[in-house]
Amino acid sequence: MTTDLEAAVARHYGRAGLAEAILEGLEAVGADLDAHRPEDLAPVDEFHTAGRLTTQKALKMIPIEPGMHVLDAGAGLGGTARVLAAEHGCRVTGIDLTPEYVAVARLLTGRMGLDDRCTFHVGSAVAMPFADGVFDAGVSFHAAMNIEDRAAFYGDLARVLRPGAPVCLFDVLKGPTAGMRYPVPWAETEATSFLYAVDDTLATLDEAGLEVTTSESLRDFAIDYFHEVFRKLAAAGGPPPLGLHLLTGANASAKFENYLAALEDDQIEPVILIATRR
Repeated sequence: MTTDLEAAVARHYGRAGLAEAILEGLEAVGADLDAHRPEDLAPVDEFHTAGRLTTQKALKMIPIEPGMHVLDAGAGLGGTARVLAAEHGCRVTGIDLTPEYVAVARLLTGRMGLDDRCTFHVGSAVAMPFADGVFDAGVSFHAAMNIEDRAAFYGDLARVLRPGAPVCLFDVLKGPTAGMRYPVPWAETEATSFLYAVDDTLATLDEAGLEVTTSESLRDFAIDYFHEVFRKLAAAGGPPPLGLHLLTGANASAKFENYLAALEDDQIEPVILIATRR
């Protein structure tokens, strides 16, 4: 059963006409509409800090092999899942709260010819409709910031992973400086934003049975990345036909400006964590 908070999160991300906007954007940039590739869709379907750059970085850090069945918790439009399938030979099951995202994920996956390797479900990451120990690995990119009950999320994540399975978590965590600016890409206000500090995150993961082996902050990288993004936007006189502004709405500029400012003030930091299910 969807909670009021989860319904609010789904409304934040939901966009009418999203599939049409993405297909129009692909056509405008000259992509082959009959043979999509992960890199064609990356400007819009890898909705996390630095997109494809960090997808590739994070997936190099987790020991995944062809044939693995991988969970993507908070799969969004399915970008990371399709990279896992197309470039790593994995079978992927994704789950996301937002029905519009799941519908678009299925559409794009079918157009890419990967629907035999990727399936997507509408549902909650704190009460996943999967049996215990069914996944060989897991990923979750920029989903935890919208989850208040982090212990429930990490606990259910551990439940559905087999013992010894690796998991890669890439989230925005709370930095040492007090305060936070809103809106940001994942929330209009603090009502749907839940930022844990690194130490609290590590402790909660450990209690859930997920032992962290690697932790890497991308704060400095993200600051440089967003400065370059804003430089290119200014030079171009506006956003490209295909980009995250299709997902973040009319106040997209304010959201990313606030994200950069919060990074620079040490209020937040994007962190990649690699853990193992005990």
